[in-house]
This record gives sequence, C-alpha cells and structure tokens, in this order.
Amino acid sequence: MLYVVIAFLWTSIWFYLLFGGADFGAGILELFTTERNKSRTRRTMYRAIGPIWEANHMWLIIAIVILFVGFPLIYSTMSVYLHIPLVIMLLGIIARGTAFAFRHYDAVVDDMQVVYNRIFVWSSFITPLFLGIIGASAVAGRIDTNAHSFVQAYIFSWLDWFTVAVGFFTVAICAFLAAVFLIGEANNEKDRIRFINKTRSSNIIAIVFGGLVFVAAQFEHIPLVTWVFGNPVGIIAIIAASLSLIVLWYLLHKGRTKILRLLAGFQVTMILLTVTYEHFPKIVLFKDGTYLSLIEHHGEHKTILALGWALLIGSVFILPALFYLMYSFKKPKTENS
Repeated sequence: MLYVVIAFLWTSIWFYLLFGGADFGAGILELFTTERNKSRTRRTMYRAIGPIWEANHMWLIIAIVILFVGFPLIYSTMSVYLHIPLVIMLLGIIARGTAFAFRHYDAVVDDMQVVYNRIFVWSSFITPLFLGIIGASAVAGRIDTNAHSFVQAYIFSWLDWFTVAVGFFTVAICAFLAAVFLIGEANNEKDRIRFINKTRSSNIIAIVFGGLVFVAAQFEHIPLVTWVFGNPVGIIAIIAASLSLIVLWYLLHKGRTKILRLLAGFQVTMILLTVTYEHFPKIVLFKDGTYLSLIEHHGEHKTILALGWALLIGSVFILPALFYLMYSFKKPKTENS
C-alpha cells in the first residue's frame, strides 16, 4: 500500500504541474501581452479556465494531505526549512484566486479592475516561480539542519542560482502549456495564430532557461548532468521529449494543432520523470549528505494502509466527477442551453 500512496503523490504533483501549470501560464501570457490584445486574451482565458480554475488546486491539496498524513517527518521538515517560499507560494495562490474572482464577477467595473488585473498576472508569475524553487530546494542539498543562524537555516536553504533558475524554468513551462492549451480555445483565426506564436516564443524561452538550469547547477556544484543522463530512464525520457518537441514544431508549422496538447503534456511528463527517477525514493537531500526517503521515513503502517484505501476509494468518486465537470463545460452548447 505504501507504493500506492507514493503513486498518488507523484500523480497529484504531475496533474498539478499540467493543469495548474497551464492555469498559471494563462496569467503569465497575459502579463506579457500587449495592451491592445489583453482583453481578447482574457476572454479566451475565461472561456478556457473560468469554470474549473479552482478545481486545479485539488491536486496540490491531495499532495499536501498525503505528505501530512503519510510522511509527517518529510512534511514537517519541508514546512520548517522552506517555510518562506512556501508561504509566498500560498499567498500567491490566494491573491491570484481572489483577483480572478473579483475582476471577473465584480458587479461594479471601476478603477479597481486595474488593481485586480495586476494582482492576477503577477501572482500568476510568482506562484510557479516559487513552486519551482521549492522543488529544486528539496533536491539541491542546501538544507542545513545544523545551521546556527536564521539566514543559513531559512534563506540559503532555498535561495541560490540553481533554485532560482529552476523557478524561472517552471514559469516558462507554465507559459508554454497555457499557450498550447489556448490555441484550441481561440474562436477566430487571428487569435489562433497569436497563440501559436506565443507557443513558439514560450517554448524557446523554456529551452533557454532549461539550459541556464544546467549552467547554474554547474556553478553551484550540483551534479545535474549525472542526475539526468546517468541512468537509462533519464536518457530515454530526454530523447523522447526532444523528439516530441520536433514533432510539435512541425505540426505548428503545418497548422495542425489537434494533438499539440498531448505533445506538450508528454514533454512535461518526461521532464518530471527525469527529475524524480534519479532520486527516488529520496525526496529531501540535506547539506550533510543525509536525506529523507519516501520508503524509509513514512508514517505508521496502519496510517499508510488507511491513507491508501482512502485515496483509492476517493478516486473512484472524485475523478469521474472532475472529468465530467471538464466535459460539461467543454461540450457544444445547444440553442436552448
């Protein structure tokens, strides 16, 4: 049952990166959209994520609950040493959701709409930035449990060139996902071409930041090259992601966009697989060489058993309802509806 719980943890992180990432990416795209096209981007975004934007955070909640219940030592360690980026990320989620609701459903349209718009786009940028920083901090080996100062324990545990580079790479990935997903939501050819161009530019930016991640890892003496290319799974995943990227660009050039979402999701999946496979089951690496493992540092057997069954039974009810929610808002509207 332990592996069932771990599988749900990995899957929830995967879904949050895909669906929540595309959600955040829509705000990032708006941030870097000209004033002339911002209203058009907002209308497309509302149609795409408006009905289900809050449901995306279900995956983050599931991941947090799994760590809290099934892996309390890992949860408490990350909560203590990474509490600053965690708080910033959570505040970003709250600010983004609040701004989205007020700017979309506010009965009074006034100057506050400008404030809501700014809060929405910047929190859409900041949240995935710190999500990437948190993930990189867990495996960077910078957390010092023997630190004797606040700065060493709670600042330099997450703030360095490598973690910041991963944060910006995460932002670029979210923008790329959103651009790809919004192509299919455009209701005219002009917007469709605009989102295709944004897909190209955001993909190039993601590739550049991906390269900077390796440069920063080299600077910080983190063996990222070994982590990625030191095992067959990592090599196969990188090759598969690269090949799918070539196919994606070819389809963009030909104007065929029907399977772009699957290709973009596949690329992100391969990246996540590459990052997590090398360290599994280690999830937190410390500066002194020790670590926390999902296999070694889990909760009581009875707790894991109950958690596993709760996840299995809950998924039978929750997942069909969630996918039906998505379907119900995407199916064509009839004249009477």
